[in-house]
Order: sequence, then structure tokens, then C-alpha cells
Amino acid sequence: MEDQEMQLKVRRVSDKFTESMYVLANEPSVALYRLQEHVRRSLPELVQHKTDMQSWEEQSQGAIYSVEYACSAVKSMTNSSLYFKNIDGLLRQAINMKEQISNSQGRRKRTMDSGMLKEGGEKHNSGM
Repeated sequence: MEDQEMQLKVRRVSDKFTESMYVLANEPSVALYRLQEHVRRSLPELVQHKTDMQSWEEQSQGAIYSVEYACSAVKSMTNSSLYFKNIDGLLRQAINMKEQISNSQGRRKRTMDSGMLKEGGEKHNSGM
């Protein structure tokens, strides 16, 4: 009987001890300590992620600006096709005028050369 009584007392003490440990393990201050420990371990990684995200955001904003700028440049180029057509027409006119000037100078030079030959021939013939 004493054995059973002793076992009962041991069981009660064991149960009370287990309950006390459970209460201590789940006490709010212990929970706050565990929370603090978790934050201390995970915070550096979170800070690194935040820094990476900010860097990626800056790079993305730069890329977006570049793409928008390129799009506006392309749009302005398509709008300027009229100006390029005008420039093309003016260049063609300038080339035609240059050819006309070259042709008229060539005729004038030939006329002057043939005139000088005639004059030179006359002078040469009259000098004899």
C-alpha cells in the first residue's frame, strides 16, 4: 500500500512539476524573449531584402525612363517623316541646280576656249 501511495505522490509531484514547467515555458516574458530572439535572427536578412528591393526599384525606374524616352524619340521620328521628305526634295533640287551650273560653266568654258583658239589662231596667222 505504501508503494501505491508513494507512486500516487510521485505522480502528483511529477504532474505539478510538468504543469509548472509548461506555465514557465509559455509565460509571456518567455514568449517575448523568443520573439526577440526570432527578430534578432531574421532582421538582418529582412534588411538585406529591403536594400535589394530598393536597388531593383531604382534600376527599374531608370529602365522605365530609358524606355519611355526611346518611345518618345521613335514617335518624334515618325512624326518627322514629312520634314525628311522636304529635305529630300530640297537636296534633289540642289543637286539639279549644281548640275545645271556645272553644265553652264562647262559650256561657257568650251565657248571661251574655242573663242581663244580662234583669237589665238587669228593673231598667230596675222603675225606671220
